[in-house]
Amino acid sequence: MQDTPIKVGLIAELTGPLSFMGIADANVTRLVVDDINAGGGLLGRQVELIVEDGETTDSVAEAKAAKLVEQDHVDVIFGGIYSSTRQAIKRSAVTRGKRLYLYPEQYEGRENDPLIFCTGPVPAQQVEPLLPWLMEKTGAKKFYLPSADYIWPRLLNGSARQVVTANGGTIVGEEYFPLDQADYRETVERIMSSGTEVVFNTIVPPGLTPFLQQLYDAGFTKRGGQIVCTYFDENFLNLVPAEHVEGLYSCLDYYEEVTDPFSQALLARYNARFPGSAKFTAGSGCSGHYRALKFWEAAVNEAGSLDQDAVIRALDHAKLAEGPGGPAEIVPGQHHVRMHMYIAQARSGKFEVVRDLGVIDPSEQVQGADRGAAQAA
Repeated sequence: MQDTPIKVGLIAELTGPLSFMGIADANVTRLVVDDINAGGGLLGRQVELIVEDGETTDSVAEAKAAKLVEQDHVDVIFGGIYSSTRQAIKRSAVTRGKRLYLYPEQYEGRENDPLIFCTGPVPAQQVEPLLPWLMEKTGAKKFYLPSADYIWPRLLNGSARQVVTANGGTIVGEEYFPLDQADYRETVERIMSSGTEVVFNTIVPPGLTPFLQQLYDAGFTKRGGQIVCTYFDENFLNLVPAEHVEGLYSCLDYYEEVTDPFSQALLARYNARFPGSAKFTAGSGCSGHYRALKFWEAAVNEAGSLDQDAVIRALDHAKLAEGPGGPAEIVPGQHHVRMHMYIAQARSGKFEVVRDLGVIDPSEQVQGADRGAAQAA
């Protein structure tokens, strides 16, 4: 057995509208696996990374996850960006395949399955600190919610509505579009005529670029309007002219400007090995991928075996003393991560951290509690 590698599966969006994110996610996963192997591997064995292209298509990701479980016999699966992709991977890898799955992307929360761990931020770590801070800072009260039509925007908008109204604001519009929508002129007209002060955006690629173009052309930010997009990071800045997102606010667990020594050293290592446009970022899921791999490594070492139940028990309290953005730990019973969070603003084509929020709890439900309601949502 010592000569047999431990197989790890990754589903990354190497092609399609999210390829600029998926390539970076695959890069950081390779970096961490190579680090593990350079250190002697796990349990005295090398780790073999099997990368499958999800093609930014849920049905493809579902089929690739089935292949990783049924043909490659991987011990664990990582990856997925869209929440609908997570659900597709879950169907084949978790529900049918009964395999451990770590989902690394910031998302809407509420995933509640004993075989799934989520290592990116959730609404309690993004929406709940960001929007009250913004409303107090700017005095904004009127919000508009232009959205892609799938689970993440719908549930995140629910969190945003709750926070905005609790702080004396109103939602003046909420609309949902196909992911490839290109014409937003009517929506932009409603944004402009309604007196909207903040656009809380959950439109995603490929519809994102034309929306931001049309919003900019209408003069929304020039008249003092604010754009909020919780997932926006340095990779997304490559998609649009800097002036289209000047002043945009984001809230994530890591930005390139974070200056702790570990984050800076990790970024330098990544950039040296993977120069180019696929940057190490948080909204793209790189920080979540890093944490997921390191948590899993620690859990396997603690368990002393690949027995899935033993690894899950160890994962339930895994800690990372150093990581991108700061230390992190899985909250026992929640399968989500307590992590350092930051508010940043796009300025001249870069993100500047404008508020260090410190460590924030995910505040997700305890595993097994109300699981049926979570899945129904």
